[in-house]
Amino acid sequence: MVVRGKRRYTAAVLAAVLILAAAVPAHGTRKRERAQPPQETGFLNRTLTLHGVVYKYQVYLPAEWRRDDGRRWPIILFLHGRGERGVEGMWQTQIGLPEAVRDHPERWPFIIVMPQCPQTHFWTDPEALTVAMESLDQMTAEFHADVERTYLTGLSLGGYGAWELAKNHPQRWAAVAIAAGGIFWSYEPERWKEQNILLPEYARAVGKLPIWLFHGTDDTTVLPKQSELLFEAVKAAGGHVRLWEYQGLKHDCWTRAYNEPELPRWLLEHKGGRKPEPPLFAANEKMVIPLHPPEMKLPLQLLDEFTGEYGEGDKEPPVMIYRQGDGLYYKNQTGVVTPLGAESTTTFYFESASQARVIFERDTAGKVTGFVLKDDRSETRWELVKALPRTMN
Repeated sequence: MVVRGKRRYTAAVLAAVLILAAAVPAHGTRKRERAQPPQETGFLNRTLTLHGVVYKYQVYLPAEWRRDDGRRWPIILFLHGRGERGVEGMWQTQIGLPEAVRDHPERWPFIIVMPQCPQTHFWTDPEALTVAMESLDQMTAEFHADVERTYLTGLSLGGYGAWELAKNHPQRWAAVAIAAGGIFWSYEPERWKEQNILLPEYARAVGKLPIWLFHGTDDTTVLPKQSELLFEAVKAAGGHVRLWEYQGLKHDCWTRAYNEPELPRWLLEHKGGRKPEPPLFAANEKMVIPLHPPEMKLPLQLLDEFTGEYGEGDKEPPVMIYRQGDGLYYKNQTGVVTPLGAESTTTFYFESASQARVIFERDTAGKVTGFVLKDDRSETRWELVKALPRTMN
């Protein structure tokens, strides 16, 4: 029994030696390189240490980004608004451009850098602007971005910061887009008294840098007058500026602005600050964008065909569409009533800031069978489950 045990022990030791020998590379052979970590894309956490302070922020990489393909990607620096300030490094990804990227990633083939302004600061503070630029530099180096296609955008408080960065570093940007921003800061009202000095100063500094401004006509937080004055100043200085004012929108014009399919295409048309040839829009264009297209007046008999209770699968309760006078109304599942305006004989819009559409469907006999509720993000189908009695119309 003892001899047999020794033989087993000897055999085990010999096997271990052979395994170790196989694991050690032969003399003169190259060691196997350590495998690279898995490819990461999407929204990624990053940190920046500046003067001993750690700042958390986010960077977005498109799904097609690759570490070693040699491709130089365009890059955007995005500055959030006042409500997203903090230290956790996340709130700024919930609004504006990051939200638009989540809805339509195919429209935004960019690396996007999203720094966060500390709670006690403003984007116009030199320290906050340094954090933004250092974050951009760090991500440009790490993800081999194209310095000739570096873009700047910001909303509200971030729009103030974007104007500062456009003025201070005009050669850094290929193009700039600003929503609900300006140079007359609400926390420094005395700046309004210096508008005759500040407006020409900013206009001269940005030069011919392509700038696209967005503003709501009913904005009472950052007055549209700010964008209008800057538009006129840059135009007078021979610059390259565009202003779109959204009729009826208040402070949040950025949701509509970042959902404009033309915006990312416009950015990409500019490289190294040079204007595209031919330009995508007339020089110094100023437009008021209506909230909705002109409303069609449809016959009452046609409106009656759309009235009824509509259900979405097994969900209860249904929604109701009814006519009152010469108007059509939408009553949702919680009882909120919204007027509908006719865009065509089958498509209706909500007479509010919503971009959703109600598109009615008919069968082969021409009878209304339901509608599709469609917005920029999704669509749902509702089936007609009960026609309304004529007495309700």
